[in-house]
Amino acid sequence: MSRRATRREVLRAGASLTGLAVLPRAPFVRPRGFEEKLALGIVGVANRAAANLAAVAGETIAALCDVDANYLAGAAERFPDAKTYRDLRELLEHPGLDAVVVSTPDHTHAVAAAGALRKKLHVYCEKPLTHSVHEVRVLRALAREAGVATQMGTQIHAGGNYRRVVEAIRSGAIGAVQAVHVFCDKSWSGGERPTETPEVPAHLDWDLWLGPAPARPYHPTYAPANWRRWWDFGGGTLADMGCHYLDLAHWALGLTTPVEARAEGPAPHAETTPQPFVARWKHAAVEGRGAVDVSWYDGGTFPDALKELGLEAWRNGVLFLGEQGWLVADYGRFQLGPAPDFAEWKAPAPTLPDSIGHHAEWLAACKDGRPTTCDFEYSGALTETVLLGNVAYRCGETLAYDGATGRVTNTDAAAPFLARAYREGWTL
Repeated sequence: MSRRATRREVLRAGASLTGLAVLPRAPFVRPRGFEEKLALGIVGVANRAAANLAAVAGETIAALCDVDANYLAGAAERFPDAKTYRDLRELLEHPGLDAVVVSTPDHTHAVAAAGALRKKLHVYCEKPLTHSVHEVRVLRALAREAGVATQMGTQIHAGGNYRRVVEAIRSGAIGAVQAVHVFCDKSWSGGERPTETPEVPAHLDWDLWLGPAPARPYHPTYAPANWRRWWDFGGGTLADMGCHYLDLAHWALGLTTPVEARAEGPAPHAETTPQPFVARWKHAAVEGRGAVDVSWYDGGTFPDALKELGLEAWRNGVLFLGEQGWLVADYGRFQLGPAPDFAEWKAPAPTLPDSIGHHAEWLAACKDGRPTTCDFEYSGALTETVLLGNVAYRCGETLAYDGATGRVTNTDAAAPFLARAYREGWTL
């Protein structure tokens, strides 16, 4: 049991995110024959987690964990040889595990993944990788040190359309990209903390569901799904969908963490996420690429460029604006323009091999050390970018950010939103 961190300590951590210098990747551990099955621990078994469980079910499901007894019982029927747990900390002590799949609400991603990494277990973790910027940087450092196979659950990254878009952008089809607009018509937002205090359902361990988050009475508005709009548990639409759509921009343009983040929306609410919402990041020029401005829109906001280019029918996607044209894409299609300029355009020869499957990539990496495409180094920087958008909004300031050190260099107002104290009994 760890002692409760003081406010001074958590603010200091949030302001500097210290002690997380880049470490050389450790030698890959525990190589296995490809035909040999992995012993997996599954943290979260229903809803999104059910899809992840089904995707790895060909391995040995050694342990199952869920705070909902009904969900857990259903999974146990399908995997009767698996040991069942309610507490993820206990599952991590299960003997003989090779790897862990984490599919819980955002606020418990980091404690599960960090615990597994410290035991040198391979980790697959749903997006966003963590709930806070500080947690991202801890997981990236732990993953480098452990040298295990990691993958964040941005499943669309394995699709063919994203690969063709990346190839088109990298081939110079629209020239140098100077701006990217990412838009999503979904919205997780709004609401006041309930005043009613209904009884906790008998099948739900509410204390374990809260995990490291601050204690509050149970209410069905939080679980099983609406937790995304509450700052204590999620990060709204940006945290939900940002890692999927911003992934395409980061992949195509080789983006990492931004040098600046700011956001626009209604006055910040202490409890819940905003609607409408816009976040903006500046990425510095690097060798082979100029500076890039990236913007995010959700909750009914869209970039003006969609209307200007006659693309109002696109409700979700990524719009790249280049010196010689534009490209807009979503999960399954893309379009270049202006149309007359691309009437005879031919796609470049493929350079990115098809994925064997997002989960399959990770399982193969666990066994033979091949790389994954969304390991915690890549997906950590992506998640860090996403979360900085929320930090900028909540503190109400434009952030100057040093990605090498994890420091917001121009204001102390961001510190309370970069990291937070955990409840007693929970530690990173």
